[in-house]
Amino acid sequence: MGIVVGGGPAPGINGVIGAAAIEAVNNGMAVLGFYDGFAHLAAEQFDPAKHVTELTIANTSRIHFDGGSILRTARASLLDQATLAATKAARPDPQRIRRVCDRLTELGVTHLLTIGGDDTAMSARFIAESMKDRIRIVHAPKTIDNDLPLPGDTPTFGFTTARHEGSAIIANLMEDSRTTQRWYITVTMGRNTGFLALGIGKSAGATLTIIPEEFPSGTTIREIADIIEGSILKRRVAGRHDGVAVLAEGLAYQLGDRAELSELLGHEVPVDAAGHPRLSEVSLALLLKEEVSRRFANRHDKLTIIGHEVGYELRCARPATSDLCYTRDIGHGGVRLLLESETNLSNGVMVTLQDGNLVPIPFSAMVDPATNRTAIRRVDMKSYSYTVARAYMIRLEKGDFTTPKTLAALATEAKMTPQQFRERFEYVVENAPEEGAD
Repeated sequence: MGIVVGGGPAPGINGVIGAAAIEAVNNGMAVLGFYDGFAHLAAEQFDPAKHVTELTIANTSRIHFDGGSILRTARASLLDQATLAATKAARPDPQRIRRVCDRLTELGVTHLLTIGGDDTAMSARFIAESMKDRIRIVHAPKTIDNDLPLPGDTPTFGFTTARHEGSAIIANLMEDSRTTQRWYITVTMGRNTGFLALGIGKSAGATLTIIPEEFPSGTTIREIADIIEGSILKRRVAGRHDGVAVLAEGLAYQLGDRAELSELLGHEVPVDAAGHPRLSEVSLALLLKEEVSRRFANRHDKLTIIGHEVGYELRCARPATSDLCYTRDIGHGGVRLLLESETNLSNGVMVTLQDGNLVPIPFSAMVDPATNRTAIRRVDMKSYSYTVARAYMIRLEKGDFTTPKTLAALATEAKMTPQQFRERFEYVVENAPEEGAD
């Protein structure tokens, strides 16, 4: 059995590796761990002595306590970059796929466990389609973004630990904000969705959280800044001059495509191995800090705003007990699916736990037909969970514009007339949920 870890780090990777290796060895299998994802397997030069290690019970039985990955990880794509650049369609690179398949075959790998997010799942699908019945492949869903298409509210492993660590950081910033009477605009990881930002903001009780799902048709820096400015003004009317806004980095994608982001920033935004614009190069916190600060300065109103990014410090944290238990299930379950002949793995599956039971999801059921990539799960804006999160935010709501006293107070704080305030800000609540709605 081979084990490959792809994509970004997430708490619990070692737990899956350890559980899978132990279960496989106990069933008479030799286990090979491949360093740095598919990077070496797909490269022109491959040295098993450097790029492969044997995993045993002795060297994996206690690794589940540790963050990071003993096999390291890499964003090594198996995509055809020329096709991707020309059509935006995700297609496998035949040469790189052939190298991976040949090397797995040469090493006698007949069972493969991949650990990663949407791009690693896509690469695993490409290999399964190429090797067909020559290999059995199972994917373990790993990402702190929580955006793989798992059923219901089942999390990806790493998410709950990242949420826990992130909420502690935000709680500290909230206390600093209260003590120093300043605001923080904090951007968290979450390339496509707002699960992590919303989970962190909700659990910490941040002043407000803004996620990409609020803007299905796109947004602008102006609109996001209007939401933040409205929150600051509303907070001031309540007698508070401090606050923390939590934003998902994926909001940057809602500002436009790579060309539009590059024009907005004044420099070229690079892409990663899978063709995604590198959001670490888009300083969303700085853009919004400068925009909101400028607005208050123009009113001769003193306001200190700090831009802060939370993300990398979450990815290699020691897993919390929830992820320690979960990854034991995922690692063991992945091997059981690989070994059980009645499980149809002709084109690969993802391992999931549903109602406490092991349930495989075929790769074919996870494909977004528009892009040929792995489908992405998004926050349900109509869910009760989101309704609760929204209920505890301090941000402009529809009722603020229908209550004359409230509207007047907000306008006074903004140094506007009520009509000016309405014309300037009311559009940001057009799609807001009704207050008190289920």
